[in-house]
Amino acid sequence: MVKLPPEWGTEPVPADKRILRSVDYFFLWSSLAVGLLVLQAGGLLVPGLSASESIAIAILGSLIGSLMLGLAGGLGSKYGIPTMVSLRGVLGLRGSYIPTILNVVQLIGWASFEILIMANSALLIAGPFLGSYTLYFWILIFALFCMLLCIGGPLIVIRQWLEKFAIWLTYGTAIFITYIVLSNFPQILSQPGDGSLPLTLALDLVIAMPISWWPLISDYNRFSKGEKGAFLGTATGYTFANSWFYALGALIVLAYTNQAVISAIVSITFGGLALAILLVDETDNGFADIYSGAVSMQNIIPKVKQWKLIAIITVISIFLAASIPQDWQFTYESFLLYIGGVFVPLLGVLAIDFYVIKKKQYTKEEFYSSAKSLRIKPLFAWFIGILTYFAFYSYTNLGSSIPSFIVSALVLYTLEKVI
Repeated sequence: MVKLPPEWGTEPVPADKRILRSVDYFFLWSSLAVGLLVLQAGGLLVPGLSASESIAIAILGSLIGSLMLGLAGGLGSKYGIPTMVSLRGVLGLRGSYIPTILNVVQLIGWASFEILIMANSALLIAGPFLGSYTLYFWILIFALFCMLLCIGGPLIVIRQWLEKFAIWLTYGTAIFITYIVLSNFPQILSQPGDGSLPLTLALDLVIAMPISWWPLISDYNRFSKGEKGAFLGTATGYTFANSWFYALGALIVLAYTNQAVISAIVSITFGGLALAILLVDETDNGFADIYSGAVSMQNIIPKVKQWKLIAIITVISIFLAASIPQDWQFTYESFLLYIGGVFVPLLGVLAIDFYVIKKKQYTKEEFYSSAKSLRIKPLFAWFIGILTYFAFYSYTNLGSSIPSFIVSALVLYTLEKVI
């Protein structure tokens, strides 16, 4: 009989398994920050912004979002628990079910997008050898491979898949694509924008990508040797790669006008090979979406085996990927902004509660036996933060992410100190 690897559910990770260092997290989060969907998101910055503005916004937004992401992982690094379990101490046991459900929904959405873009890329490379069924064939292949990575678990994926193989191929390929674009189209660096995208909205689009990962972060940072190493590796790794790929996505769209990102990559010299190599690393994004979806569900149904939840999420993602319209790119911007609207304010609540109000001192029981059912003040502060995000998005050009983060944090701090 085949023995499955150990499952890491809702209980704290044992001390002897908390082995990951700063460099491990640099590779993990730089790997999760690269990918075809990130290039696609970078393409949203133009032609609204100029090339230089796109690069500057990619760097600034990645830095802000990655620092937020690193802060979000502090609870998991300190206590060895997954993200949704850590929110029991912030929102209460039943209160944590709200972000859990929202997170599972977004992760199924991300997994479906990832599987679809991988399948479309493989279709471009290999051609329609099964006719109209070729796309569905690749959807099934990539979904099953991501599922196998999930069953292997984070330690195997990080140490055996990413660090020894996938990330190095990705770095080399990204350097090659960047060189080809800049050497063949040096004029795009001076290309102006048409002004249709406000800088503040562009900043929100970049920040939304690292923020989309924070509800997952402790699912992986709970395996860290220490808080500082996990924070440093996470923040630097994600800033480095997300800046690069957002900027590269914008440059590709400027260089290859009227082409989708993956079609543009295929059109360059050795582009099919480059895209195939990028697909190797893209699978870890699908892995993270499906794996964390299962871990999040265990916050509500902890007795269900993780591999069963992984299988369920994979099957749902397969059907969604097969049914998503081919013009899905037109809804991608809204998807990113809605993720930011929900999870940026929640991060403000978590940060002020953990780092300021509680001064990083929870007891283990606050996540388990003595967890409150609901903590009304943090839930209220989160709600106000969501309203702030969409009010700023709808009625101002000042950006939404930073104001909503600050407002939700200040509301909770005020409530805890005054009431």
